[in-house]
Amino acid sequence: MAQKQLDVLSVGDVVTDAFIKLLDNQAKVEKTEKGPLLIMPYATKVPFDHAEVVAGVGNAGNAAVSFAKLGLRSGLVANIGADDWGRDILASLNSHKVDTRFVHANASKQSNYHYVLWYKEDRTILIEHEEYDYRWPRFRVIDIPRWIYFSSISEHAMEYHDQISAWLESHSPVKLAFQPGTFQIAAGAHRMGKIYARADVLAVNREEAVIISGGNRDNLNGLFDKLHELGPRIVLISDGHAGAYASDGLSRWKMPIFPDPKPPYERTGAGDSFTSTFVAALMKGADIETALLWAPINAMSVVQKVGAQAGLLDEKGIDRYLRSAPANYHPERMR
Repeated sequence: MAQKQLDVLSVGDVVTDAFIKLLDNQAKVEKTEKGPLLIMPYATKVPFDHAEVVAGVGNAGNAAVSFAKLGLRSGLVANIGADDWGRDILASLNSHKVDTRFVHANASKQSNYHYVLWYKEDRTILIEHEEYDYRWPRFRVIDIPRWIYFSSISEHAMEYHDQISAWLESHSPVKLAFQPGTFQIAAGAHRMGKIYARADVLAVNREEAVIISGGNRDNLNGLFDKLHELGPRIVLISDGHAGAYASDGLSRWKMPIFPDPKPPYERTGAGDSFTSTFVAALMKGADIETALLWAPINAMSVVQKVGAQAGLLDEKGIDRYLRSAPANYHPERMR
């Protein structure tokens, strides 16, 4: 059977998350000027509720699974170790119908494995990124996707960004969605300038928008203006319970969250599901307003389950929620 062109190739680090469910009475959250702190007993044994291990996650892995769930031909470019964790990651991705031929197993390296301290509905993630030899794959013509979805990757992979930028420059029909991770944001808009300029979609949260642009958090239009100056065609800014905002440089919209059917169970992956669903809708030919209707529904569903993938919906599932959406669930033009 002839191989079909991929709709989207997600690019970034892939990990296994080990969730450790803390007991409510064995920890607490303390608010400080620098943000909330998770407080636990020290130098003793602390009982916990249970643990769950979820393989094949991380921003790019979550997006790849989300795209596949929504009926797109989805692949992943990532690095793993040649170990049991890596084999579990591949098995999980394959079970979700993600094309893994561009996932490289590195001999003598470990796969990324993170520990998630899960307290009530939120979490603190203990992370360590393995140093891989990042190399952009050589593609046959049939392997070239319609879209690249580029997200969080190790701080040791800055030259990899240059390889991707050069490839994108020579493959202008390929569209780019960029959801920058922590180290990519820290590298600065100048160092990442070619990626920002090439992006058809830039997706960030409000705090990240401030860091990247240097703008005023309270001035959304100013943030949009500064981010568009970097070059992206569409800018998507998520803002937690306040909803999300999108701009194509000419028109701007505000979108509320979809109401939770019950309190969130665990919040990992809400941002990934939101952004990937927005991009998936565009890939399927939707306009920005329709994409804004889709994205919050998948984010709502994901936080009802453990991890970033168990709650992902297919297109029929999103449509069911749309048909029962409250009257005020729609994008509004911003002034």
